[in-house]
Amino acid sequence: MENKNKKQKKTAKVFKLNYSNKKVSNATKKDNKGESSFNVIKTRRLRGILIVVYLVFIALIIRIGFLQFIDGSRLKEMAYKQQTTNQIISTKRGTIYDATGKALAISASVDTITINPSKISVSDDDEEVAQLKTKALKEKVAHALSDIFELDYQEVLDKVNSNNKIETIAKKVETEKVDELEKWMKENEIYSGINIDEDTKRYYPYNTLASNLIGFCGTDNQGLEGIEAWWDSVLTGTPGKITTSTDAVQDFIPDKDETYIAAENGSNITLTIDLNIQTIIEKYLKQAVIENDCNRGGSVIVMEPSTGNVLGMATYPDYDLNTPFEPTEELQDGWDNLSSTEKSDALAKVWRNICVSNTYEPGSTYKIITAAVGLEENLVETDTKDDFMCTGYEMFPGNVKIGCWKTSSHGAQTLREALENSCNPALMQLGKRIGASTLYKYYEAFGLFEKTGIETSGETKGIFFDLDKVGPVELATMSFGQRITVTPIQLITAISAVANNGVLMQPRIVSKIENADTGAVTVIEPKEVRQVISKETASQLCDMLESVVTDGTGKYGQVAGYSIAGKTGTSEPSPGNEDEGYVASYVAFSPAENAQVAILVTLYDPRGSSHQGGSVAGPVVSQMLSEILPYLDIPTDGTQQDATNNTSTDSHAKTLMDVRNKTVAEAKKILEEAGFTCSTTADSTSLVSDQVPKPGTSLLTGSIIKLYETGNDARVSTTVPNLKGMSLAQAKNALKSKGLNLHYTGSGTVLSQDPIADSSVEEGSVVNVILQQEIQDAH
Repeated sequence: MENKNKKQKKTAKVFKLNYSNKKVSNATKKDNKGESSFNVIKTRRLRGILIVVYLVFIALIIRIGFLQFIDGSRLKEMAYKQQTTNQIISTKRGTIYDATGKALAISASVDTITINPSKISVSDDDEEVAQLKTKALKEKVAHALSDIFELDYQEVLDKVNSNNKIETIAKKVETEKVDELEKWMKENEIYSGINIDEDTKRYYPYNTLASNLIGFCGTDNQGLEGIEAWWDSVLTGTPGKITTSTDAVQDFIPDKDETYIAAENGSNITLTIDLNIQTIIEKYLKQAVIENDCNRGGSVIVMEPSTGNVLGMATYPDYDLNTPFEPTEELQDGWDNLSSTEKSDALAKVWRNICVSNTYEPGSTYKIITAAVGLEENLVETDTKDDFMCTGYEMFPGNVKIGCWKTSSHGAQTLREALENSCNPALMQLGKRIGASTLYKYYEAFGLFEKTGIETSGETKGIFFDLDKVGPVELATMSFGQRITVTPIQLITAISAVANNGVLMQPRIVSKIENADTGAVTVIEPKEVRQVISKETASQLCDMLESVVTDGTGKYGQVAGYSIAGKTGTSEPSPGNEDEGYVASYVAFSPAENAQVAILVTLYDPRGSSHQGGSVAGPVVSQMLSEILPYLDIPTDGTQQDATNNTSTDSHAKTLMDVRNKTVAEAKKILEEAGFTCSTTADSTSLVSDQVPKPGTSLLTGSIIKLYETGNDARVSTTVPNLKGMSLAQAKNALKSKGLNLHYTGSGTVLSQDPIADSSVEEGSVVNVILQQEIQDAH
C-alpha cells in the first residue's frame, strides 16, 4: 500500500513535471512565434525606411545633377550677384564758362541721404520687446530726419517703416545739414541704416543771367533746358564703378578680383557769350519791356558777324536758374489757384528761349533781304532817281489794297530813300520785279528755310508760303516782311551776312570743350556756310543802311562817335491773331563798314505810348551799343551822326571831387565853390565818411551832393519820376524835386531814362537820359 502511494506520488510528480514542461514548451513556442512576427515587422519597417532613404538619395542625386548641370549657370550668376556689390562712383558735371573765363554754371559737392528701413531695428530675446523698441527707434529717426532736413514728419516716418530696401530722404544736401545729421547720429549712437552718399549740385552764380540760354538741371543732374540740355552728354561725363565681394551682412570681403573703373568727369565748355555784354543787354532789355509795357516780353541777340559768335542773348522775363521750379514774380498772382498742368505750362513758357524758339513777322527789318536780292540780281540800283513811286498804297487783284504807313505817300524815291522812309509800296514794287522764285532762292541761301544749327535746345524755323501758293498779294506782303515768320536767330544771322561782306556764318555759341581730367582742349572753329551775296552788294547795302540811321527812320539808334547801319521794323499781327499785338524791332551793326557787332532788339506787344520799332526799339539799341562798342575797344570813327542830337551835355558839367575824410564844413566849402549844392544832416565838425554821387562822376552845376558822417549813415531813398517826353528843363526840375541829379545826352525831349520810372534809388543818385528831336517814325 505504502509502495502504491509512493508510486502514485511519483507518477503525479512526473505528470506535474511533464505538464510544466509542456507549459514551458508551449510558452516557448508562443514566445518564438511572437518574436518571429516582431522580426518580420521590423524587417518590413527597415526595408521601407531603406526604400525611402534610397528614393530620397536618388532624388538628391537627381536634384544635384539638375542644379549642377542644368541650372548651374543661373545659380552661379545669382550667387555672384549676392556676394558682390557694385558701388557707383559719381562724376562731377562740367563747368560752363563765358568767353572771359567767368563760371556761369558750376557743380559743388553735396550729399544724398538715404535709409535702409530694415536695418533701423533693435534686437531682443523677447520678440514683443524688440518690436516695441524698434518702433520707438524708427519714430526717433523719423523725427530727427524731418527736423534736420525740414521735411514732413509723417512722410519721413512712412519711409522709415517702408518694406523697401532703400528710401531716399533728401537730395543735394548742403554740408551744414550733413554735419548736423552726423552729430546727431554720433550723440545717439545710431549708425546702421542711415547712409550719406557723395553727390553734386548745380549752382548758377549769376542767378538770372542768361537763364533762358543756359538752362538748368534736374535733381539727377541731367540737363533739362538750354545749353545744359543740348550739351548734356558732354557735361555729364561717365560714372565709374567698384565691384567687390560682400558677406551676408554686406561687409566687404578682401577680394583679389576686385575691379575699379575710374569715373570720367564731365567736360568744361566755354561759351562765346561775354558776361559784360550779357549784363548790359539784360539791363536795357528789362527797362525797355517795363517802360513800354510789352505784354509778351522781349529779346535781344548780339552777334559778331565775321565769326557768327553770339556775344549776348537775352530774353525777358527771365527766371532764377537756382530755383527754376518756383514761380517768378510775374507768375505769383493767382499761382496757388492754378492746376498742376497750368503751373507746368506757365513755367515752360518762362523757360522758353524766344530768341531761338519763337517765330514772328519781322516787318520792315526784312526789307534788307529784299533790297539785297534786287541789288544782287541787278534789278535795282541804290540811287536811281524816281525808281519807285509811292501813292500811299498798292492795289492788287480782287480789289485788295495794301497801304503804306504814311498814307499821304512818299512820292518818287530811289531805293536808298525807300529804305530811309521804310516805304512799303516801293518794296512791293521791287518784290514784283524780282519774282517769287528768285526771292525764294535767296531766302534759302540766307538760311531762312532751315534752322541755323545754333547748338542749344528748342530751335525752330520760320514759316513761309509754299512757292506754288505765292500770288501777287503774298509776294507783296513778304517783300516788306509780313505774313511770313522767322526766328530772331535766323534774322540776325542773315543780316550779319550782309555786314560780313555777304558771307553767311553759322551761329556759334560754344567755342571750346576742355577735358576736365586731362586738360585737353577741343576748339570749335567758326563755320562758314556760304557766300550769299557779293561783297559789292553787301557794301552798297551797308551804305544805304547807314543812311537809314543818319537821315531816315532809324535815327533813334544813333551812337555818338560811331557809324551805325540799321533798320527799323514794326509788324502788325496777322488776321485772326490780333491779341498777339504789334512787334517792334530794330536791327543794326557797327561800324557800318567792317562791322564788329550786330544787334537785334525785338519787343513783343508794346502797349505804351508807341508800338513803332524806331521809337520803341531804336533807343534801346542806342543804349546797348553806347556801352558795348567802347567795351570792345572799337575805336570811334569821328562820325557824330547829327551831333546836335547825340553829344552831351552841358558846357558847365564838372567832375565831382573827393571830399571824404574832410570835415563837413570843409567839404561844403569845396563843393559849393565848384557850383554844387550840399545836403547833409551831419555836424559841421564831423568827418565825411561817404558821398553820393561817388567821386569822379560828371555832373551839371547845381547838382545835389549828399554827405554822410561816420555813425550817421542813414540813407534816404526816393522814387525816380517818369521823364519821357519832357524837355531838358522839365527833366531837371522833376529830378531836383526828388533830390536826384541829371546826366543827359542829345537835345530835344527825353526819349529814354536810366533808371526807369518808379525805381527806388538813393537821394543824390544820377539819372541818365537820352534826348532826341522828334522824328517821323515808320512801320
